[in-house]
Amino acid sequence: MDYKIKEVGKFKYIEEGQGEVIVLLHGLFGALSNFKFIIEAFRERYTVVVPLLPLFELSLINTTVKGLAKYVEDFINYKGYSGINLLGNSLGGHVSLLYALKHQENLHSMILTGSSGLFENAMSNSFPKRGNYEFIKEKTEYTFYDPKTATKELVDEVFETVNNRKKVLHILSLAKSAIRHNMGENLRQITVPSFLIWGKEDQITPVSVGEEFNRLLPNSELKLVDRCGHAPMMEQPDVFNRYLDEFLSKTYS
Repeated sequence: MDYKIKEVGKFKYIEEGQGEVIVLLHGLFGALSNFKFIIEAFRERYTVVVPLLPLFELSLINTTVKGLAKYVEDFINYKGYSGINLLGNSLGGHVSLLYALKHQENLHSMILTGSSGLFENAMSNSFPKRGNYEFIKEKTEYTFYDPKTATKELVDEVFETVNNRKKVLHILSLAKSAIRHNMGENLRQITVPSFLIWGKEDQITPVSVGEEFNRLLPNSELKLVDRCGHAPMMEQPDVFNRYLDEFLSKTYS
């Protein structure tokens, strides 16, 4: 299903449904299609919002995890949302953590899946081979338990991105920023209900990372998804949505 992208000022976003707000933050190679199963499953009962993070639009010096968190802060302020459920995948999880650290009073809950912020095996280290399509295909497939999840459309999108010099500079800046901004010392300050959904076969942020998040976040719960890599909401959407629905229902009961 195609969704209407709204554009207001510097913001581009999807907003579907009605009810309590779920804000979805995508990762470094994320796209709107990453969240299509969440949008379809929850739009009847929730307002599901996906801001398009300006991965390539900010000045290079502001292309950092903190720069993206500031953008999300501005977006949420513009929309006037409160009591939101903030869900982030990969780099989007890292951005969620920075937002939560600063604005817990605005959150109902936080959901992380394959989040960076503690440790990740970054794809960006391999950019010298960016002209090789098969290599990019292999690295994209590495994201998933089942390589077939990496569709040709997804591989083409990543290939185009890593062969654009400007985009590569922004991705490298974000990847280095994510490594610099380790959240380990700050996680105990985040006390909102937090839910961690992790693929058992995640090779980018392994299960041990999810377990460490669970140990350090004082009000958290961890669920593992079988036969699943770094993007559970794409690879095992039915399981992911069931876990998410159970968690949200519990927080509103």
